[in-house]
Amino acid sequence: MSRPAGRGPRRLTRWWRRRSLRTRLTVIAATAIAVSVFMAFQVASELLDWELRDTAEEQLRADSRVLATTAQRAGLAQVRLPPYPGSGRLVRVILPDGSTRTPAGQPALPPVSEHAWRVAQGASADLMEADDSDDGYLVYTLRAGDGAVQVARVADDSPINQFGFGMLLIGLLCVVGGALVGRTVARTGLAPIDRLTAAAVRVAHTRELDADIPDEGGGEIRRLIQSINDMLAALRDSRLAQRLLAEDAAHELKTPLTSLRLNVELLIRLDRRGTLDSALPAESRTRLLNDLGAQVAELSTLAAELTDLARGDVSDENTELLDLADVVGAAATRARSRVPDIEVALDVTSVWVSGRPAALQRAVLNLVDNAGKWSPADQPVQVRLRAEGASAVLEVDDAGPGIDAADVPRVFDRFYRADSARALPGSGLGLSIVQRVVDAHGGRVTVARSARGGALLRVGLPAAAPPAPAARLTDGEDTAVR
Repeated sequence: MSRPAGRGPRRLTRWWRRRSLRTRLTVIAATAIAVSVFMAFQVASELLDWELRDTAEEQLRADSRVLATTAQRAGLAQVRLPPYPGSGRLVRVILPDGSTRTPAGQPALPPVSEHAWRVAQGASADLMEADDSDDGYLVYTLRAGDGAVQVARVADDSPINQFGFGMLLIGLLCVVGGALVGRTVARTGLAPIDRLTAAAVRVAHTRELDADIPDEGGGEIRRLIQSINDMLAALRDSRLAQRLLAEDAAHELKTPLTSLRLNVELLIRLDRRGTLDSALPAESRTRLLNDLGAQVAELSTLAAELTDLARGDVSDENTELLDLADVVGAAATRARSRVPDIEVALDVTSVWVSGRPAALQRAVLNLVDNAGKWSPADQPVQVRLRAEGASAVLEVDDAGPGIDAADVPRVFDRFYRADSARALPGSGLGLSIVQRVVDAHGGRVTVARSARGGALLRVGLPAAAPPAPAARLTDGEDTAVR
């Protein structure tokens, strides 16, 4: 069965990805040095071969000129050819009749080529050619008299081979040295990352977020350490916020739970004794049951507001383009349905914003509820909405006693309730949720004193361009169809 194509490269890729960064750097350094040495060897070998060949050709030309001069003086047939000494150059004389003369004891040269015969016949002055036989002769033919002389030399590759062997040893030493240097450089360069990893492991095991990782190194390493320190700081803040939320929630839940438990225990104890009717007249029982209902409602409201506050992201809704006047109108309607006695006077104009409808409606509802607690029965809660420059400004004021100057800095804190508000229902989370919603929408909420003497809470949100008329018409048609 044939192996599927591409499995080998994928396996090599997986193997490479499983290697540590230190191993990768070592392999890359050794490979880079090996490639560099190989390229240098190739270039140097070509240059050396070209230089040796050029030197050999010059030597053959010089020897041929000497032999041709002697042959012209003495004649090709009579020129003296000393016996072959056993090494060195090889010579041959080509006579006009096509025969040849060689020194005694000299190895046989390759047959005279067609091009060399043409030189002997006067067709050209000289010829340098390389023989393709196993011995690899380099032969130079020079016209002399009525024939020609040839001087040849065996192509000697030993200098190239020796040079290549030397380069191989040097290359191996360079690769080994490069791997060691790469390993050392990788270990030194990655030392901050190793310490960073150890610190991160320590934080993960001990759950201690207070100790920052020492800022060392430079460039990318420093930015990485700073990013992790910023992340640890954010985790510390998140943990602190969670602890404070849990402590505040436990504190706020303690009072209504204690009161609820005492009332229920009283009812159970009287019922067990059979004295419920005699100990609690109808009027007292009604008041006690009303208290129980109010305490359960307070706990439900507190639980819902704690859920909203603990979510952190305000809402999972998608941001959309909406008319804030519609949101304010819907919030006012909900406020009237929840507290029928509350009177809300609206003075709103159409202002478009980009936001989350449900979250914004919850914020407006909290503002109206808060104002409704303080407004006298004959004084409405005034809600105004207008555009100011590039902002949508929402104002909610009441005719109550207002907020003391000492309470203004903490009015948006979680669970904070002024001394004057302790007797009123509420959890102290409403305005904190308002601030979180407004901050999430890039706005700002402030508190001041209204012209009627009560509190004036002002919300500013970034306004958005209204949709094109065609788009609004299409949306209306789609709504009608649905």
